[in-house]
Amino acid sequence: MAQAAKDAGAKIMFGYPITPSSEILETWAKFCLKDTSLSILQTEDEMAAGFGTIGACLAGMPAFTATAGPGNVLIQDAFSMAEALRIPTVAMIIQRGGMSTSTVIYSQEEVRLTCFGGNGEGFRIVYSTSGLQELYDYTRKAFKVAWQYRWPTFILADGYQGKMMGEVQTVDSKQQTVDSKPILKQGVNLRNCYNLEEEIGEIIVNYSDEYNRVRERIEEYDEYQINGAEIILLAHGIVAAACKIAIDKLRKNGWKVGLFRPITLRPFPTKAASKLLGQAKKIIVLESAIGQLAELFKNELYWINVPLMEINKPAVGFTPEEIVETISQLQ
Repeated sequence: MAQAAKDAGAKIMFGYPITPSSEILETWAKFCLKDTSLSILQTEDEMAAGFGTIGACLAGMPAFTATAGPGNVLIQDAFSMAEALRIPTVAMIIQRGGMSTSTVIYSQEEVRLTCFGGNGEGFRIVYSTSGLQELYDYTRKAFKVAWQYRWPTFILADGYQGKMMGEVQTVDSKQQTVDSKPILKQGVNLRNCYNLEEEIGEIIVNYSDEYNRVRERIEEYDEYQINGAEIILLAHGIVAAACKIAIDKLRKNGWKVGLFRPITLRPFPTKAASKLLGQAKKIIVLESAIGQLAELFKNELYWINVPLMEINKPAVGFTPEEIVETISQLQ
């Protein structure tokens, strides 16, 4: 992820160590020792990291941060401001389990927080990655998209992905993707304080209209063995990777099972989900949380008349074998 940020054209990272995202900060620090065009600031806390990222972006410098768990809670103050002022911040969120400090290894329990944290309406872009190559690809993409649409952008991963090792195909760092220019300059007045409710209400409605106009250009999803599927699994992130292996085994045993995986959790790929999930006889949501992905789905596609089953394992991963066993026991 640090390499992807460098290849995308990022110039500075603000961060505070927290497992399992600390390696991003450490790796970027090593880059800075070799490349004097790069900078790093280990801040006193996550709030400072978030506001530092905003400050650099205001000056036209592609900046990012990385955090997890309680750090993601603290940094929402800055992300709320980035959402309100349309600052193209990029943040890497490596999820860890609740409650509070709790386990530092894995979860999918920061979906709601990352998509809708803070005092705002969730005008954000959130990519949920499913493996090492996607950690690289979507980190690079996040910088381009953030500066193109001017919404805070997140790469939402997890501790399992953070601890994987493997080969990743990278690109020439000269092919930088960010087209950044100073945001705060002479003649620009960025306002984040209003006298009347009606003033901010009008801005929020305008933001909503603009977000909805461009969302279909941003939305991404992945489908697997979905043609003719009677049972469609709905999963994201590393759980979706386990689902693909399970589906291959189930298909060999005659089960008509497929997968719909939202890559953008925000904006949720509603149009594609409507078309593909509407054909199912049953939808099964699998997530390492209690209903956070299911909630996104229900909010966007409340009208789909397909039986819905939820399998929730908060802070615990899924193996392909247990997915196969669960589906095989269905009547």
